[in-house]
Amino acid sequence: MRQQMERLEEQRGLDTMVDKSRRLVIASYVALLVLLSYGGLVMHDVQTDGWGPWLVRVVPLLLFLPSILVKRARGHAWLCFVSLLYFMQGVMFATLPGQTLFGILVAAASLALFVGSLGYARFRSRQLRHPSSSHPQQK
Repeated sequence: MRQQMERLEEQRGLDTMVDKSRRLVIASYVALLVLLSYGGLVMHDVQTDGWGPWLVRVVPLLLFLPSILVKRARGHAWLCFVSLLYFMQGVMFATLPGQTLFGILVAAASLALFVGSLGYARFRSRQLRHPSSSHPQQK
């Protein structure tokens, strides 16, 4: 896996890989927020359950918004761990009757967030360490 990542860095350059992984992080982050908001607000009655189910789902993800906006590699690395919790939640929802599609969508969005955050943390930290080697090698 490490060799494949290094090969990608050599072929496409760190700048390109940072941009692609950042776009994946943003897209999957927004998708997961929308899905979790749906799950917290639509699937639960706000008048009887209150805002608790929505807050429990969304607040942990919102805590990483500053790291995403400021482009911190370390924050993205921690986001990888948190996204796995949402993956487990999606798999759990997928096993419930009538919630299969919702669970699959949550699991897919959280898996995309994991991969994007992992890639961004790796590529961005390498880019910051070696700013001159961020362009692909010319042959």
